Amino acid sequence: MGSVVRIRAARLSDAAGIQAVYGPFVTGSPATFEEEIPTVEAIRARMTAVPRLPWLVAEATPTLPSDGAPDGVSDGGRAGVVIAGYACAAPHGQRAAYRWSVNASVYLAAAFHRRGLGRRLYARLFAELRALGYLNVYAGITLPNPASVGLHTAAGFTPVAVYPGIGHKLGAWRDLGWYHLPLITPLPAVPAEPRPWDPDAAPVPGVTSAAQE
Repeated sequence: MGSVVRIRAARLSDAAGIQAVYGPFVTGSPATFEEEIPTVEAIRARMTAVPRLPWLVAEATPTLPSDGAPDGVSDGGRAGVVIAGYACAAPHGQRAAYRWSVNASVYLAAAFHRRGLGRRLYARLFAELRALGYLNVYAGITLPNPASVGLHTAAGFTPVAVYPGIGHKLGAWRDLGWYHLPLITPLPAVPAEPRPWDPDAAPVPGVTSAAQE
């Protein structure tokens, strides 16, 4: 059975689903340098931190089989609906002059890898950031990670730096590569102030939100 995957603004009620996607990367992968799975409350705090930045989820709804009844387990009262992945932005730095630059992350549940979903999430995320007045997006990738490097390269990122041996996780020292995507070129001489994201606002036009998987 297939599914329809819709990308939408994340709600606070999605925090448990986001945690379920992110948790395996924390406990079993060097992709993130976190070592303890954040609580649902901690994820909600990240989602609402100031400045408010976009958090998006990919919500997978199973298509009906021939008997007309959806398979899968209930999520939030909707049979079979799951969070297949998410993307989010966070400030690149805390000092004021960094405020036009953000870090981006995307994580997918194992069952939804290699379907182009990461690129769809990023396309929507970058459209939202551009509309808010952000100018630069950065991504940190633990190396080696050919799949993540391939995703980010396909999305338009270019490598700018490698921090060798900057983190120790799962028994080994890890290098961290930094990648950059300009949202607007050339950079304006006098940039407008970026605006806070409103999760209840209409999606930025021109980006497809739903697709059959």
